Amino acid sequence: MKSKLKDILSQVAQGKLTAEEAEKILQPQEELGYATLDLQREERTGFPEVIYGEGKTREQILGIFSKLMEHHQKVLATRINKMKADYVMEHLQKQHPKETFIYHEAARTFHWMASDYRETWKEGYIAVVCAGTSDLPVAEEAAITAELMGNRIERIYDIGVAGLHRLLHKAEQIEGANAVIVVAGMEGALASVVGGLVSKPVIAVPTSVGYGASMNGIAALLAMLSSCASGVSVVNIDNGFGAGYFAATLTNTMEAAVAEALNRRDWNE
Repeated sequence: MKSKLKDILSQVAQGKLTAEEAEKILQPQEELGYATLDLQREERTGFPEVIYGEGKTREQILGIFSKLMEHHQKVLATRINKMKADYVMEHLQKQHPKETFIYHEAARTFHWMASDYRETWKEGYIAVVCAGTSDLPVAEEAAITAELMGNRIERIYDIGVAGLHRLLHKAEQIEGANAVIVVAGMEGALASVVGGLVSKPVIAVPTSVGYGASMNGIAALLAMLSSCASGVSVVNIDNGFGAGYFAATLTNTMEAAVAEALNRRDWNE
């Protein structure tokens, strides 16, 4: 944030920006009447405010998305159905004909990345492990979120514990990841099995997939919270976004720690 402030003040001093333009860039929030946008979240946390689309009208989503585009180089909206996505896509494309907007129907995510933006990918990858095809929407929400935060993703799908040989066949690939997201419904056993096989942090995501006694994901949630495998943390039911964000935050922290250690080593030498 300090470097950005210095850069903006320098541009004002050089006449490249007016005081009004600088004020608009630096304002911490913007009121839309139906929403108060946090415009400095990227500076604080590393990623812009994300739009949760469920419960919002298509007009509200469009208004928020358009305003965030003015301040950031990428914008993500989650839980967007196709009807809302089509409306937002049509209007944004008219406003920004040279930009690309992407809707993932399975994940129900809608995002934009500026055409001149170049992603700096983190070293390694995050593995997104999915128990069954029915869990794919939640797994894809996690994968897309982590990708937009600069991580390469290895998708390892349909390897639930009912066919344990499928998981064992992919064990080496899962172990090679910086972090592992495990998405499972029913009894949620996959998270414990993966947690017992690999040395990497595991983020477990219970889904609402399953018959009556699964209680819309509560059974999987409780099983994951009660896991005897070490290194397993749990997010809320169907919260693919939360898992993807948390996994990406882990990789960002790891990369920053490595860079700091290397800098200290260079300084000592």
